[in-house]
Amino acid sequence: MAYQDMNSSLGRRLSVAALLASVLALVGNAAFADSVLRPLTTDRPDLTESPFTVNAGHVQVESTLVGYSKSRTDRDGVHEDAFEFATTNVRVGLTERSELNVAWQPFGIVTRHQRGGAQDLRDDGVGSLQIRAKINLFGNDHFDQVGDTALAVLPFVTIPTDRNNGISASDVEGGIIIPFAVVLPQNFGLGLNAGVSAVHDGDSNGYDAELFLSAALSYEWTSRFGTYSEVAATLRADNPSGDIVLLGTGFTYALGEHTQLDGGINFGITDASDRWAPFVGLTRRF
Repeated sequence: MAYQDMNSSLGRRLSVAALLASVLALVGNAAFADSVLRPLTTDRPDLTESPFTVNAGHVQVESTLVGYSKSRTDRDGVHEDAFEFATTNVRVGLTERSELNVAWQPFGIVTRHQRGGAQDLRDDGVGSLQIRAKINLFGNDHFDQVGDTALAVLPFVTIPTDRNNGISASDVEGGIIIPFAVVLPQNFGLGLNAGVSAVHDGDSNGYDAELFLSAALSYEWTSRFGTYSEVAATLRADNPSGDIVLLGTGFTYALGEHTQLDGGINFGITDASDRWAPFVGLTRRF
């Protein structure tokens, strides 16, 4: 009996020791994870997506606080003013090379100004829900020397929330983007995107292929402040309004290790493009 009690007591002490060891291991792993947390990288403010994913177990919220765009006047003499508010992409790190994104525009306003003083038409409401996945193929953890490269794949699907409000997409659409980045000399960096999507054709109720190409050149002035210049094109098959080509520029400013403020403006250079579209945004990592 005494021998059994001694074994029981020893077993309890070993169990407690094992529990403490497990807790210490978890704390140690968490501390190690924090120590190797990658520098904050975002998919905004430019249109060019980055190939980097959010660390596993972390959440990154990237939001356009306010955005505005002014269209060109079409052949019917109509032009539009559009506002977006709090359009947000929530990025959830699943593994060290993959993440899940959920992007949504909670509210937008589009006002159509008619020719000849006719009454303006206004649409407002919630935008589409977009679900995306990003898988980094290489370069996630080694991207700090000149010549380093990174590559990812980013499939997505867009789901309408209100087919008739003039803000949301009217049908389910989807596609894939290939983001690539390279470290250049003298604090420069280059991001490239190539993508294709299936866009609903309202005339035939089918889908058309739409190609997306972009290039963004960034420059780090300091450890906190950076700027970028970008060209982006959406090549639209069988679309009478033509292709969309934009030139953009903007800035990023790190408010801390996990927070970034940004702003920018895009200028359209083709008839199908908006004249200009300024915006300001914020990113926070948790």
